[in-house]
Order: sequence, then structure tokens, then C-alpha cells
Amino acid sequence: MNSISANLNIMIKACNKASKVIIRDFGEIEKLQVSKKGPSDFVTNSDLKAEKIIIEELQKARPYYSLISEEKGIEKNKDEDHTWIIDPIDGTINYLHGIPHFAISIALKFKNEIVSGLIFDPIKDEMFYAEKNNGAFLNNQRIKVSKKINITESLFATGGKINDEIDIQFRKSGCAALDLAYVACGRYDGYFQNNLNLWDIAAGIVLINEAGGQINEIIDFSGKKKIKVIACSSNIAPKLLKILDNF
Repeated sequence: MNSISANLNIMIKACNKASKVIIRDFGEIEKLQVSKKGPSDFVTNSDLKAEKIIIEELQKARPYYSLISEEKGIEKNKDEDHTWIIDPIDGTINYLHGIPHFAISIALKFKNEIVSGLIFDPIKDEMFYAEKNNGAFLNNQRIKVSKKINITESLFATGGKINDEIDIQFRKSGCAALDLAYVACGRYDGYFQNNLNLWDIAAGIVLINEAGGQINEIIDFSGKKKIKVIACSSNIAPKLLKILDNF
């Protein structure tokens, strides 16, 4: 493995430990107990167990760091400059329906900037990770965003409701974290979506930046507000932004 920081190593170990529970439960999907959180937002025992493992591992190594997580919310600690941002299972609806497209996402925020992030697909055994000024990687292989220039030959990812006037090829996978990871490694040429939570996209921000892509400026890292994201390569950006003018 390429040289990584102690903090990223901690994130990877926590992720690997939690993934064992997620994979085991996915194999017994019919036994999962589900409670409804909202109109289209569910939480499973697997979410809670995985989050508990991740938080325990991170806090054992860095007891004073703060954290923001999907299930637990915002927890300020002695060190408010460093904040873990955790989504134990991004793509929960896919997970509940036995669709093998979901991921663990963990990021580290220092002050008002994401400095480390990883997105792990436990089914495909693909770990995307990046650190500020150290590049982006997939299973230890450096990755870069797409080099495509022609937007008519490009494929994008999104989610939610889309304006019928948006005339480009796109897919809806149900997992924002993996959508961003796929942009970072060039599988998708771009990603756009409204009303995202910080934990959905935190790790993806540093992945996109370190893979040579560009992403709209994210101002609020409090975890309290919904976020709009448009991410792609600099080659595609002017054309995509024009198409998404009213997005």
C-alpha cells in the first residue's frame, strides 16, 4: 500500500471491522429488522451495529476527536477542529432489497476542510481512498477522473427528481458515495444531485479533488444543512454546468 497517514490507517481498520457485520447481515437479508425513519429513509440493525463498531474504533484511537454520523448525529468533543464524518451504510434502500450496491463512507474534517476520505464497497471489495495532497486510489492503484471531452459520449450519475429538460445520459444507482467514487476513477464522467447530507458526500469531496476533478464549493460542513453537489472533470465542467444551469 502507498504511504498513508495514521488517521487514514485508523479509518481503514474501522471500516474493515464494520464491513464483516454488514456482509454477514446482507447474506441473511430476510432476517433484518427494519424500523422506518421517514417517507423513504430506513435504518436497519446493520446500520446501527456498523456505526457502533466504526465509532468505537475511531474513538479508541482518537478519543478527543468530534464526530458527525448518520444515525448518531453531531457529537462535539474536546477537539472540535478534527471531526470524523461517518455513513455506516450509504445505499440502505439497496441493501434492504438485496441489491449489492452500497458502501461504508468515512471522512475526516480538519476545521472547514475534508482532508481524508474512504469509500468501501464490501461486496466488490473495492476501497477508494484519498488524502489531501496525496492523490486518490482504488485498492492501492492511483485513479484519475475521466478525460472525455464530448458530453454526448459521457455518462453521469444522479439521484432524486430530475428536470425533464436535462438532456444527458445518466444513471441512478441509489448510492451517492459510490457515484462520487466512480467519478473519481473515471467510470462516470460526472455526478450531480440536490439535497444531500454531509455524510453522503464528505469522503467523495476529497476523492474528486485528489483524482484531478472539480466539485462545486461546499461552504457548510456543520452537518445540519442539505448540500448540492456537481462533480466532474475540468474538461466536461463548462458544458455540464451550462446544461445544469437551473438545477
